[in-house]
Amino acid sequence: MTGDPTTRQFVRTLTAHQSRLYAFILAMVGDHHAAGDVLQETNVVLWEKADEAMAADDFGAWAYRVAHFQVLAWRQKRSRDRLVFDERVLAALAEDGIEIAEQSDRRQDALSQCLSKLPEDARRLIQRRYGLGESVAQIADQVQRSIAATNQWLYRIRRDLLRCIETRISREDQA
Repeated sequence: MTGDPTTRQFVRTLTAHQSRLYAFILAMVGDHHAAGDVLQETNVVLWEKADEAMAADDFGAWAYRVAHFQVLAWRQKRSRDRLVFDERVLAALAEDGIEIAEQSDRRQDALSQCLSKLPEDARRLIQRRYGLGESVAQIADQVQRSIAATNQWLYRIRRDLLRCIETRISREDQA
């Protein structure tokens, strides 16, 4: 594949699904290192079948299916180990993995919406602390507040964000 628009679109789509695929795989294999290895193998297959992937109606569902088969292949390689899950257990773990990924997506969407409703100074504070990774001491110095006051400000913003997220998700569940 080259740098054509289709390739770029595939890479964007695949990248957008990485965390969900990882969570899905991790739920089935139960080991972070193994999940990383299986994710790499899954990405290789997805890349090799990029044309098929982009033609799929639901890229995510197609990618989960590929990941599921890669987990099965991983299990076959590991079949000599003492603890290998039964197919039914693996299917249940796969369902749980998908549910966890979907819940994560819902929370991420709610967080984005809640962040957009924050006052500008609060959004900047969150961006500096969590987006740029600045320390509380650095931020406090730059905004001319004490470290304790800056920590309290961050606490209140996080509390408000949590309430907002929970409210949004609760409303979605009731709808």
